[in-house]
Amino acid sequence: MLELIVISTLNGVLFGMLLFLLSSGLTVIFSMMGVLNFAHASFYMLGAFFGYQLTRWIGFWPALVLAPLLVGAIGMAVERYGLRQTHKHGHVAELLLTFGLAFAIEQVVQMIWGKLPMDYRVPALLDFPAFTIFSTNYPAYKMFMLLVSVVIFIALLIVLKRTRVGLIVQAALTHPNMVAHLGHNVGRVFMMVFGVGTALAAIAGVIAGPALVTQADMAALLGPILFVVIVVGGLGSLPGAFFASLLIGLVQTFAVSVNGSLASLFGPLDPSIGPSLLTDVWNVTIAQIAPILPYVLLVLMLIVRPMGLMGTRET
Repeated sequence: MLELIVISTLNGVLFGMLLFLLSSGLTVIFSMMGVLNFAHASFYMLGAFFGYQLTRWIGFWPALVLAPLLVGAIGMAVERYGLRQTHKHGHVAELLLTFGLAFAIEQVVQMIWGKLPMDYRVPALLDFPAFTIFSTNYPAYKMFMLLVSVVIFIALLIVLKRTRVGLIVQAALTHPNMVAHLGHNVGRVFMMVFGVGTALAAIAGVIAGPALVTQADMAALLGPILFVVIVVGGLGSLPGAFFASLLIGLVQTFAVSVNGSLASLFGPLDPSIGPSLLTDVWNVTIAQIAPILPYVLLVLMLIVRPMGLMGTRET
């Protein structure tokens, strides 16, 4: 039991930090620009595939740097020639643009790399057990993923709250005319913010690709839970996204490892007292409902506190 708790906690924290690394870019984009980017998970997928391809050509470590830069450049182009043109038509037009972009990116990825999983492997430098807990060897690469996520969280907080760049970016959202009169190019600021947000998603893709499956539907697998994270944490709140990511990661990881059911607690249900459907529900395990628990949490959060754990916006 102790081994299960320790290993599940480690895996939950790791999964939660991966969710944060993926959601941090979306949170930055929304908090600074007010744009809810439905294609964000697609930039995560692009990061994974760019990382895979560049790793084959020049190695993993150069790919870790170059892939986010390439995806960030694509993100800046999307903002400059797409979102900036549709912004005058309101948020619905922006949502539809990013929604269509997500499908377009998925189709392009399928045309270039196909639908089968890629052979994206952990770099040899980190392909060893970092330590052993009970009888389980914990991979060093997972600890590297955790370290990268923590470093990015701290760096984002420092940049946004303690630097001149962060102050300019935040001021450009609420007082764009005043920022422009001070000599700053507001359009360029927004373009850079969107580029940084998509680059953060790409970093998540590059480092998660070897640990998870790199394939053309990976955006669809993580995309929905990504929005659960930012809504539960509070739209636009970076600390909220951090705590919500850890919460969802731990809840889902522990739920997967628990095979308990109502039948195991109270005994099997007498078939004569109810229909077979009731018996089936009685025997459903927590592990079987683990995938829907984040969405149950989302519904409860919207009912109890629509602004999220640490959100400041109501819309």
